[in-house]
Amino acid sequence: MSDRSTHWDHVYATKGEAEVSWYQDSPATSLEMIRAANPNHDAAIIDIGGGASRLVDALLQDGYRDVAVLDLSANALDAAKKRIGGAASMVDWIVADATSWQPTKTYDVWHDRAAFHFLTDPRDRAAYVERLRSALATDGHVIIATFAPDGPEKCSGLPVQRHDSASLAAELGPEFALIETRSETHHTPWDSTQAFQFSRFRRSG
Repeated sequence: MSDRSTHWDHVYATKGEAEVSWYQDSPATSLEMIRAANPNHDAAIIDIGGGASRLVDALLQDGYRDVAVLDLSANALDAAKKRIGGAASMVDWIVADATSWQPTKTYDVWHDRAAFHFLTDPRDRAAYVERLRSALATDGHVIIATFAPDGPEKCSGLPVQRHDSASLAAELGPEFALIETRSETHHTPWDSTQAFQFSRFRRSG
């Protein structure tokens, strides 16, 4: 088990769902951007670093039928499975590090809220993008949400790399065209605020 896996397993083993700063009762922005990217309910969607996020619940309720959630922490995924009950059998749960994972299929939408910004080493970011390229279909969309340039410098005791759409575009490369970007003020469970940015790119053929 990697140091990253150990860290996140400990976080999810010791804190409840609504006791982490990134908790959202309703992942509205993510869902809106996924609908805009591909409204086809047969689209293959993967949520990178999904943890115990409620996005998977929302996607299933929205009618999407090919959903995967990838996270470093088995504890996080177990919490999500327990929460959604029988519907968990409809989801592909993947315990893996997005920088070393070996995809076995392609996806139409790659979504990541607050995983990429933990990759402070350029080598890790390059490895992540390599996996993205191998997993995303031509004309597929990637949605990445990170702390904005005026957002926090740390999260869960770890340093983060803040981004805007331009820095993300530089990381992804010219085959990914920026389609939209949104700003969001996230309210944590203890009512502090965090500046996020969401960017959606389409992969060209």
